[in-house]
Amino acid sequence: MTAQPVGSASRRPWSPDPLRQRLANYTIEDVLAFPDDAPRVELRDGVIIVVPSPTFGHQTIANLLWLWFRQHAPLDYEPVTAVGVAISHRDTLEPDVLLLRRPVVRESHYFDPDQVVVAVEVVSPGTKRRDRLEKPADYAAAGIRYFWRIEQEPVHVHAYELVGDRYELVADSAEELVLAKPFEVRLRIRDIAP
Repeated sequence: MTAQPVGSASRRPWSPDPLRQRLANYTIEDVLAFPDDAPRVELRDGVIIVVPSPTFGHQTIANLLWLWFRQHAPLDYEPVTAVGVAISHRDTLEPDVLLLRRPVVRESHYFDPDQVVVAVEVVSPGTKRRDRLEKPADYAAAGIRYFWRIEQEPVHVHAYELVGDRYELVADSAEELVLAKPFEVRLRIRDIAP
C-alpha cells in the first residue's frame, strides 16, 4: 500500500501553456476557464503572471483590513478579498483588498475599475517591485482614484490619491492613518497588524 494520492501519476500540476505565453494571447475568459487547482494569476498584455501565495502575516493584514473596512466604511461600499480588477480583456490585477461601490454581483471574480473605491496591496518580499511600482501605475492608468500600499514589519500604510494620471501620497503612518477621502478614515495601524 502506498501513500500516493489517487491519479497523481497521470496528472501534473497546472501551468501556463508556453506557446500561449510567447504569443501573449490569454484573456479573462481563459483565466475563468482554468481548472480549480490553477494558481491565482494576473494578466499583463495577455501574458499570465502567477500571484504568489500570501504568507501568514500578509494574509492577516489583508483580512484585518477587510474587517476594518466592513466595520467602518459607509454602507454603500463593500470590502472584498481574492477578487480581481478587469483593466481590459487582456489585463487584470488581483489586489489584496478592494473596497467596491455597491451593488456588487456576488458571482463576479472581476470588477470594472469604475466600481473600485480603494485598491490595496500588501507588500511581500517576492512582490516588492510589482506592488511598489508596476501595480500602482496600472491602477492609476485604469483611473482608480485611491490606492493604499501596506508595508510589513513594521506595518506602515501609504495612502495615495489619483491626481491627473499619477498617484500622489496624501498620508502615511505606522500609528494611525487619518484621511478625509474617500470617507473619513481613522485607522489605527495596530488594528490591522498581525
